Amino acid sequence: MNIQDFSANRIDGTPFDFSSLQGKVVLVVNTASACGFTPQFAGLEELHQRYAERGLVVLGFPCNQFGGQDPGTAGEIAQFCQRNYGVSFTMMDKVQVNGANAHAVFQWLKAEAPGMLGTEGIKWNFTKFLVGRDGRVVKRYAPQDAPAKLAGDIEAALG
Repeated sequence: MNIQDFSANRIDGTPFDFSSLQGKVVLVVNTASACGFTPQFAGLEELHQRYAERGLVVLGFPCNQFGGQDPGTAGEIAQFCQRNYGVSFTMMDKVQVNGANAHAVFQWLKAEAPGMLGTEGIKWNFTKFLVGRDGRVVKRYAPQDAPAKLAGDIEAALG
């Protein structure tokens, strides 16, 4: 399996077929609008602006599983991200990232790149996964890893 085997809905409800990601470098992030890490939206947008032309796709997946920090509707979340951080990268519909109802792409990402001490569960908002052009996971990043810190790995993945 690789990332191109999945699909999800964009935040506006339209389908997004991950097969369109073939040959791209992808950064998948579980996001939240009312978290201490929420300002990372600015850094994610910066990565998107800096590397999109070279093949980086940033996918933000709102998730309300951690402290209820993204309780809004899809429309409210999209408005918040645009108004406060100028988000132009692809935002997806709200998902669960842990548990029996975790979205399939997060089940796969966690299995491919376990966290500390081999635990698969996502511990908090803004956990990040970098996927290479071959569709396979390159690396998992902790919530506290600022997006700018990922630039070197993104550069390497882009070639």
